[in-house]
Parts: sequence; structure tokens; C-alpha cells
Amino acid sequence: MAQRAHLLRSSWSQCKASLQMSWHPRYRSSKFRNVYGKAASKEKCYDCVPITHSVHDNHFCAVNPNFIAVVTECVGGGAFLVIPIKQTGKLDPHYPKVCGHKGNVLDIKWNPFNDFVIASCSEDSTVKIWDIPNQLLKRNITSPKKELLGHAGRVILIEWHPTADNILFSSGYDYKIMIWNLDVKEAVISEPVKVLDAHADVVLSMSFNTDGSLLATACRDRKIRVIDPRAGAVLQEANYKSHRVNKVLFLGNMKKLFSTGTSRWNNRQIALWDQNDLSVPLLEEDLDGSSGLLFPVYDSDTHMLYVVGKGDGNIRYYEISPEKPYLNYLMEYRSHLPQKGIGMMPKRGLDVSSCEIFRFYKLIPTKGLIEPISMIVPRRSESYQEDIYPLTAAAQPALTAQQWLNGVNKGPLLVSLRPGSGAVNSVPQCLEPEPLMKTTDLSQQQGWGERMPLEDKQKPREIEDGRKQLKVEEKSPKNEQTCFSNCFDIFECPPPKTENELLQVFYRQQEEIRRLRELIIQRDVQIKQLELEIRNLCTDTGSN
Repeated sequence: MAQRAHLLRSSWSQCKASLQMSWHPRYRSSKFRNVYGKAASKEKCYDCVPITHSVHDNHFCAVNPNFIAVVTECVGGGAFLVIPIKQTGKLDPHYPKVCGHKGNVLDIKWNPFNDFVIASCSEDSTVKIWDIPNQLLKRNITSPKKELLGHAGRVILIEWHPTADNILFSSGYDYKIMIWNLDVKEAVISEPVKVLDAHADVVLSMSFNTDGSLLATACRDRKIRVIDPRAGAVLQEANYKSHRVNKVLFLGNMKKLFSTGTSRWNNRQIALWDQNDLSVPLLEEDLDGSSGLLFPVYDSDTHMLYVVGKGDGNIRYYEISPEKPYLNYLMEYRSHLPQKGIGMMPKRGLDVSSCEIFRFYKLIPTKGLIEPISMIVPRRSESYQEDIYPLTAAAQPALTAQQWLNGVNKGPLLVSLRPGSGAVNSVPQCLEPEPLMKTTDLSQQQGWGERMPLEDKQKPREIEDGRKQLKVEEKSPKNEQTCFSNCFDIFECPPPKTENELLQVFYRQQEEIRRLRELIIQRDVQIKQLELEIRNLCTDTGSN
């Protein structure tokens, strides 16, 4: 009897353990498992924006730390709005537009290395490059900086190269992908440097790997292709029938691709692929039965993947790992307001003081609203959290256009997001004196508070150049007083509307004062170093 009771107890404990294992999967430690989405308050949204009603499956929005651009409705052609990022609230119905296209604008993309240059493509078969002034628009912009003529049908996609300057890719209804070199004097370019003719139908999506040496495409023929863009050769091609692909994305340096599409039963579906073997996906998962498109967005710094649903208000997010199970579900941001398109802020435009690791700009055409959504890691400390902000891509190119066309590959330049570290903004910036920019670059190379070793002696001419730079800096503050760090004229910036905004301006000013104090200390160190070098040179000359 006792033996029987012992057997029953042991079997019950085994069943209990197995149940616990099935209901409670193994705990996985991650600093991003508690990330949550936070919608901006009404005062920080962009209201009364005439968002386009186009049925094309594009983002219709492009964002950088200075501007937000959104495709809008326009009579007699295509247009888009360019709004300063700080100008929230209601938009003037007569606000100027960028309206040089003869057909509807289908896609817009900011130059990753210049916050004041944007590309647009349209149903009129053209791609146009625009210069945006670094202050509020006073009138419509109708004359582009450059015009690219080459496609035989409407142009639906454009992508800037991630590391090479002035290289632009475009794709249209002629089934061709064209590569353009914008580093030329001509205002009208009619011949691309390369035409990729590897598709039998319309290209729905394009994505680069980290150094831009490979291009992944999703086509309407339901195939995923990995292409060498300079050689024009198709390296891999997926013929998997049960996944009808719409969007494809390189997952940074993971050597994997992520795609969204539909299954045979028209369920929305995601899939993960090995970029060197597209025969069968590594992972395939049905999400739901909705009909809207899924936009994938990958953050290579945090290895987080966001899946944004068009036509619903949800943003799912995952963490990518190099080993199985590869895709780890974290959470889902839900909203009752459906989004038509989405814009993404570059990492250098985030608010690191609030532990913001990503920011979306959600287009809600039913309300004429653009709503920022911040993805935040909950932390109690207000200091800079270095573990969630690794080095990120800088706003400077790693290669010239000709270097890339000649076959050179190079990863993006990396910078820190730590406040005061500098070098996170693209050029051109505020119209500051050139010598000041050179001295700032010198200080960034040395590092904050880092002293130059005395053994690295300068030549007398270099010392004299240093003196001249310091003299110019003494005169420069008069020119700097008319410019904020975000490059808008001080009289054009909208004043704070709420107490919260006023506090934010105050904190930004305090941070700027702290940065300037560090800069002054650094300049004092440089002066002392120069004086010491001069004294050493005089001593050496006297002894000889």
C-alpha cells in the first residue's frame, strides 16, 4: 500500500512538472522584453494634414531629425509636404508644398547623409531630387535640384544606398531597377549607370544589406531574389509556393532575410530565410486573417524587428537571435486608429534621456493626423543608458559614389548617441564658420577631456594654424546666436505651447550649456598644450 502511494505521488509530481514546462516556457533574459509603445499627446501630433488617399502599398512618409515629409493630395499633379519636426499642432491649410510632379507621388525618401535633400518618385515616370531650405517654407517648391528620366512606366520605389554617397536605386512598372549616380553636374540625368533587368513582374520591395553590396527584392511573381547590384547577377532565388511575398528585408549582419506576405489560405504571414539558401524558410508563421499589408522594420542596433500592419493600429515587435528559435516575440502595441502609412525616425533623432529606442510616425488619414509612437525601455535612471544605445550608423557616407561603382565595399561609419559626443548630425548644418567646424572635428577625434600626448609634437606651422583657429572661434559666437542646434531660425521656431514643452526647452538649454562648458574646458586644454609645445620648441632651439 505504501509502495502504491509512493508511485502515485511520483507520477503526480512528474505530471505537474511537465504541465509547468508546457505552460511556462524557459525564461529568456532580455533587456528589451519590457519595451512598450507610447503615443504622443495631442499637442505633439501633427493635425489637419491632408494625407494622400493613394492605394499603393508604400510608407508615404519619411522622417529625419529636422523634417517630416508626407505625401498629400494635390489637384493637377503630385505633391508632398515637408514640415519642420518641431512644428507640431494644427497645420495651416495653405502651408506650401513640394509640387513639381505631373502625376501622383508614390514614394519619398530622405538622403541618409543630408537632412536637406529628399528624393521622390511618381506616376509621371520620373524621379526628382529636391533641396529643402533650412527654415520654414514660404512658398511652393516647384523646381527640383535634379530630374532622373529613364523609366518607361510609373516609378513606385526608391532607395538610397546605405553607405555610398549620391547613389540612388529606383524601380517601376517597366520591371526594371535603375541605379543612378547623382554625383554629376547635369540637372537632368537620362542614363542610369546600371539597369537590373532580372524581374518578370513589378518589384514590390527593395532592401540592402549592411554595406550595400547585396540587394534583396520581392516581386509580384511571388519570388524573393538576392542580387549583386553592380554585376546585375541573381545570387539566390526563392520558389517557395506557400508564401506569397509582399515585403522583404535584410536583417543587418545576421545573414538572414525577413519577409511578410500571405499564405495559401490568405492569412497574413511572416517568414525568415537564410540569405544563402532560399529554398525553404527557416521559420514560417501565420499571424491573422486581416487583409492589410505588413511592413517590416528592423533595428540592427538592438536586433529588434517591428511588424506594422496597414489598415489596423497594431505594431508587433520581436527580438532576433542568431540561433533557434531565431524570432522571439516580445509584445504588441495596439491602437483603435488604423494606419495608412508609417515613418521611422533615424536613431540620431531619438530622445535618449527618456530611453527611447525607436520612434514611428503613424499616418491616420481619417483624422488628418500624424501621431508619433515612441518605443521605450522602462528605466528608473535618468542617466545615459549605454547598454541600450550601441554605436549606430552616422550621417556621413563611408564611400563616394565612384568608389562604390568601382567595386569597393565598406560598412557604415559608426557614432555614439551619448549627448555631447557630437558627429551625429548630417551636413549641411547651420551656417557656422568653417574654422569652427574643423576645430570641433579635431576635438571629436581627441575625445572629451582627453589630453594629447606631449610626444606628438606639432610643427611650428601647425601651432600657428591652431592659433588662427582659436582667434576665429572668439569671433564665432555672434554668428551662432541666430541658430538653434536643430538648424531653424530662432524667430521661425514655434514657441512652447504647454508647460511640459517649456520644461523640455529648459532641459535642452541646460544640456547645451553643459556641452558648451565642456567645449570651453577642451579649448583651454588645447591652449595649454600649444603653449607647452612652444616652450618645448624654444628649449630645443636654445639647447642646439
